[in-house]
Amino acid sequence: MLYYLFRFLEQFGISGAHIWSYISFRSLLALILSLVISAWFGEKFIKYLKRKQITEVQRDAKIDPFGTSKIGVPSMGGIIIIVAILVPVLLLGRLRNIYLILMIITTVWLGFLGGMDDFIKIFRKNKDGLKGRYKIVGQVGIGLIVGLVLWMSPDVKINENIAIEKQNGKEMVIQHRAEARKSLKTTIPFVKGHNLDYANIMSFMGKYKTAAGWILFVVMTIFVVTAVSNGANLNDGMDGMCAGNSAIIGVALGILAYVSSHIQFAGYLNIMYIPGSQELVVFFCAFIGALIGFLWYNAYPAQVFMGDTGSLTIGGIIAVGAIIIHKELMLPILCGIFFVESLSVIMQVWYYKLGKRRGVKQRIFKRTPIHDNFRTLDSQLDPDCTYVCKHPRGAVHESKITIRFWIVTIILAALTIITLKIR
Repeated sequence: MLYYLFRFLEQFGISGAHIWSYISFRSLLALILSLVISAWFGEKFIKYLKRKQITEVQRDAKIDPFGTSKIGVPSMGGIIIIVAILVPVLLLGRLRNIYLILMIITTVWLGFLGGMDDFIKIFRKNKDGLKGRYKIVGQVGIGLIVGLVLWMSPDVKINENIAIEKQNGKEMVIQHRAEARKSLKTTIPFVKGHNLDYANIMSFMGKYKTAAGWILFVVMTIFVVTAVSNGANLNDGMDGMCAGNSAIIGVALGILAYVSSHIQFAGYLNIMYIPGSQELVVFFCAFIGALIGFLWYNAYPAQVFMGDTGSLTIGGIIAVGAIIIHKELMLPILCGIFFVESLSVIMQVWYYKLGKRRGVKQRIFKRTPIHDNFRTLDSQLDPDCTYVCKHPRGAVHESKITIRFWIVTIILAALTIITLKIR
């Protein structure tokens, strides 16, 4: 809103109005504003949650060998994150930008879905929350919407990066196509040229390969949104864990969005130029500020939990942001922690069921998701069950586990950005 107001005032020669056209100014202002809103509104909202007794009632205190009780801590703190994101974005963003609209819709959609899950857990006293099939339908729904909009909207275009060989045959020059157009290409790490075309994957469809490529893209969008939002949800098990990891991931995506929206940087890095994606920098700065402000209260010992309201929303934002800038194939690296958390649960369930069919009790880890494995004492294990991995032998304090996971995510974020030059 303020962007359009000051652009209007600029026509009358109002001093300083032109500064609102700079993406760097609006992005940094969004970061500061979201951090302040998250910290200020967070304090008020936590007091409200305590008054209304909207608190955590399901967590088992026995899980923590250090005896930290999680019962009675306010939940649904994800509302703090959502408000701290949306207010700066609505004030400072270009609201007619299709990419920004998609990010706002994703935030509201998954915030509502996660809120319904938390509502059932807290007010209906049902520890299972929203039934899994309804949660999946909601995640698939937003993935389908995002995929179809990116397919059909005339505003979604890119300038493809192409390599032109000079006459001497020894030097390559990276240029972008003069005209922006619809494209099914996405960035793939560690490969020369960086581009993977979904249409080429479906080349066996002959003359229908382009249509089939778009269908594959929509399916991929649904899968990525569902997988990353569930991964973030599983990562939300320790104080500050998910918020810290997601803030680091947000920094990496903000950098990738900026270089994708800058034609000189895009040319230097040999990646596609995406006009309009600079508005994602404003969004991700608000995202980072909101998470840092939330950490003020969510760091150990937590005064509030984000709940599914926050974790599902965070995962969806990361997934949709990466898809918009054509970097979804980099998410297994960037969101490596989320990937390992999800994989540990899948492996644990599969291995346990495999043993159950043979009449034996067996597990791979002491407990999953994987972060819980590190804070579980051997004395807490089932004596009738065999475990493949009992490392570490003693329990690690959750604050140390959280910091170590942050460090791993920083390394993965740096590696993701480095892949733009490693090929």
